[in-house]
Amino acid sequence: MAIAMFETKCSIVFGLLTVCFSDSFKVLGRHVRNIESNGISVLNGADFNQDTLPRFTEPIPNVTVTVGRDALLACVVDNLRGFKVAWVRVDTQTILSIHHNVITQNPRISLSYNDYRSWYLHIKNVQEVDRGWYMCQVNTDPMRSRKGYLQVVVPPSIIDRETSSDMVVLESTNVSLTCKATGYPEPYVMWRREDGEDIRYNGENVNVVDGEVLFITKVSRLHMGVYLCIASNGVPPSISKRVQLKVQFSPMLSIPNQLEGAYLGQDVTLECRTEAFPTSINYWTTERGDMIISGSDKYEVVATDSGYKKFMMLKIRRVNKNDYGSYKCVAKNSLGETDGVIKLEEIPAPTTVKMITNHATSSQIKKEVDYDLEYTLPSNGPPPIKEPPVKENSSSKLTFNLVVYVIAVCLSLLVSR
Repeated sequence: MAIAMFETKCSIVFGLLTVCFSDSFKVLGRHVRNIESNGISVLNGADFNQDTLPRFTEPIPNVTVTVGRDALLACVVDNLRGFKVAWVRVDTQTILSIHHNVITQNPRISLSYNDYRSWYLHIKNVQEVDRGWYMCQVNTDPMRSRKGYLQVVVPPSIIDRETSSDMVVLESTNVSLTCKATGYPEPYVMWRREDGEDIRYNGENVNVVDGEVLFITKVSRLHMGVYLCIASNGVPPSISKRVQLKVQFSPMLSIPNQLEGAYLGQDVTLECRTEAFPTSINYWTTERGDMIISGSDKYEVVATDSGYKKFMMLKIRRVNKNDYGSYKCVAKNSLGETDGVIKLEEIPAPTTVKMITNHATSSQIKKEVDYDLEYTLPSNGPPPIKEPPVKENSSSKLTFNLVVYVIAVCLSLLVSR
């Protein structure tokens, strides 16, 4: 209470600030005490040599600190001698300390000093209200001072009450996802999909949408997924919130092959693909409308889910005459129902063809060899030129035979004489 009364009662103007120094500023040696109209004294620097007056050896550095941490402001003064140092909050004109004494009632503020030269203002657990200018001043006349700025930064945080939560909407309606964040500096907000896929936005595929609001016109099932609202302002850590968007629509169905063929005794598989949200109930029926139950020796039903998509298979084992006909794939949810028909028809069984291959034996193959042909060993020179065989003339052969006959007759006549 005494300190509060002291802060209220005492006031002396140093520049533009209202600052209080108590009467404990005593005159040392030949110092003259000037009495102001309010009864408070300051030390007159006229009796001091200007070279011996207190002086600041360096400016007070600006300090940036994250909310919740501790801050330290330093003021270094030479030649302080009998003068005194005070710390003042500029914007509120609040005296924080005078020389060795802490004046403010803020329990987070303390003071330390070193050899009457370095004076430190400590602020613990810094809050946003601590942001602003702080002045270190000496009670000379006129007053001498230095100022430093304490910047308090705040990491981003998302305001849940003003941010969208998980949403369920009908297909083809408009949807708006909102994300509000606070922090200092003001956070930058963006939207993206958690799975990394592009967002269909304003007719384009984009990876990121800037701003607090993600507005989607005529939402489709392709927009379904988890979206991340990410807020950042350069002060770690960044923060994000997951918002799941679910799009409701009635079942849709597609059949890859509406006509299947199988021969008697064959195993066959019928396929059906559906899309629906909420998730549909899917089943198969026979031509007579009987629901097919999986697990029997005859039928096996297999279903595979992938988000709002479902892949259905009906396996029919050892097809017989009674299995031919139409089969129906049915999908139902709260918004509607759809079905598709697959027709199974008989096809001829494949014919078995016996392949007979005749293999010739060595005894059945007669290989004729012309032993009259000349065989030339390979050499390094050019290959020998083989002369073509001379074809024997039949007329020449006849003339030769006639000559031989005439000579033979003549010889026989001579011998008979």
